[in-house]
Amino acid sequence: MTKVIVEKAGGIVHVRINRPEVMNACDGETYNAISDAWDELENDPSLRVGILSGAGRAFCTGTDIKWVMSPDAEGFVDRLYPRLLTMTKPIIAAIQGHCNGGGLEQALGADIRVSTDDAQFGLGEARLGWIPGGHGTQRLPRVIPVGIALEMLFTGSRIDAREAHRVGLVNHVVPADQLLTKCEQIAAQIVKSAPLAVQKMKAAVMQGLDMPLPDAVKLENEYFHWLMQTEDAKEGARAFAEKRAPNWKAK
Repeated sequence: MTKVIVEKAGGIVHVRINRPEVMNACDGETYNAISDAWDELENDPSLRVGILSGAGRAFCTGTDIKWVMSPDAEGFVDRLYPRLLTMTKPIIAAIQGHCNGGGLEQALGADIRVSTDDAQFGLGEARLGWIPGGHGTQRLPRVIPVGIALEMLFTGSRIDAREAHRVGLVNHVVPADQLLTKCEQIAAQIVKSAPLAVQKMKAAVMQGLDMPLPDAVKLENEYFHWLMQTEDAKEGARAFAEKRAPNWKAK
């Protein structure tokens, strides 16, 4: 059985973890296949947005514990999670059911998160004697209040979809039968935007979060002036004046 299913349409790449028998826990082959899909999104100009989901009743329960004890598991966090740090194109996480450990870390590596109303979120590594290895200790407190993040990390406890939405971990909570539809609607709206503008906005936000405000404003200004010289910026203005849809070329 294919462990990761990749489908492309309309500038959107769907990446679905397909190990429902283990609630989409990831082994090395699965992690590598997800990384390959994100490489393709990043390098293919026709692809604009990624949607990550899981087959069955879970998004992803993290790393396959049976596999991680094998010699093959050494260094398993060294490819996928650094790849997520360098993505310039947006990723949407479509989260249903369990979203734990490395599954939550993958969701945190996405830019927008949508969940079903039965979703559960947690980083339980402390109960295994581990520390999150996929940037969970760094990403979670950048997304939700630090105290809530620390409680989740220290205790390994989980929060439900309602609480995840309240603290800003997810953007939207929807019924299960509307999950992919909602994510596709968001992706379709992103596809309408200029690709270079989206990429530079993502870069400005992600880089700016780690800068003092004056430096971040300077970075934004640099990106603004760079974009204003592109063909797409000129096309956007023409299309607006001519009351038509723009023809983006990512140039």
